[in-house]
Amino acid sequence: MFPTENHTEGTGFIFVGFTNDPETQILLFITFFLIYLISLVGNLGMILLILLDSRLHTPMYFFLSSLSLADFGYSSAVTPKVMAGLLTGDNVISYNLCATQFFFFAAFTAIESNLLVVMAYDRYAAVCKPLHYTTTMTANVCACLDIGSYVWGFLNASIHTRNIFRLSFCRSNVIDHFFCDAPPLLAVSCSDRYITELVIFLLVGFNSFFSITVILTSYLLIFTTILRMQSSEGRQKAFSTCASHLTAVSIFYGTVTFMYLQPTSSHSMDTDKIASVFYAIVIPMLNPLVYSLRNKEVKSAFLKVFRRPNLL
Repeated sequence: MFPTENHTEGTGFIFVGFTNDPETQILLFITFFLIYLISLVGNLGMILLILLDSRLHTPMYFFLSSLSLADFGYSSAVTPKVMAGLLTGDNVISYNLCATQFFFFAAFTAIESNLLVVMAYDRYAAVCKPLHYTTTMTANVCACLDIGSYVWGFLNASIHTRNIFRLSFCRSNVIDHFFCDAPPLLAVSCSDRYITELVIFLLVGFNSFFSITVILTSYLLIFTTILRMQSSEGRQKAFSTCASHLTAVSIFYGTVTFMYLQPTSSHSMDTDKIASVFYAIVIPMLNPLVYSLRNKEVKSAFLKVFRRPNLL
């Protein structure tokens, strides 16, 4: 149970948001609406494309479809509520809905992190152990890695949600942010935050350290193997398939590290809002673009689907 002195359970929270200027709010609404629309079409379209084209039924695209689902999940946990607030001016969120929003956002963010690690391992197996790839990345192995990513993600979210929402929020119910995230919630808590911040730092730090270590080790071995290749065409193909993943990794871990691996006292809410817009709203839109624009197989599958007008 949450502490009885937590006064926000009855009143909920109020987001400060971005601005009180109506014209700016409309401009932001249109911007976020377009970004969310591109994100929905891109991620759900990527999933559908991979399902429809048998040439994309490989481990790499299986994990990419799962990544698209995670992008869709954590974008949808935040963006619709933000757009509704900008359009109607209603910036109030109930206590339980705030906890729910935080849980799903934290879960899908952790799942995305896990899947990026799994995809790095998949690229390592494909480039460094090509003769054993089909026996290494079997359907059962892929399913276990995918399910494990989701289970670990939801377990992490459960720990973080319980850890944060056990606190009392009697100092204020006004959150200087646009959604329920850890730093702004901690800022309005009147409880001792030391243990809570320590748990967040240790969990995020461990997950980030483990993930980045696996990714860097995988790519160190990949680049070593690529440099030994005799065929320039083979090197170019290997670099091409890895470039998209490395771009996604750099964008994601750069913003997450900036947001969570620093004490609450050093947070600037205005800076956090900008970073949060990027990783909560923009990144889910970028991933399908990053993976499709540089990928000939995805482009080919896209053209194939749209040349079949009777498909739908």
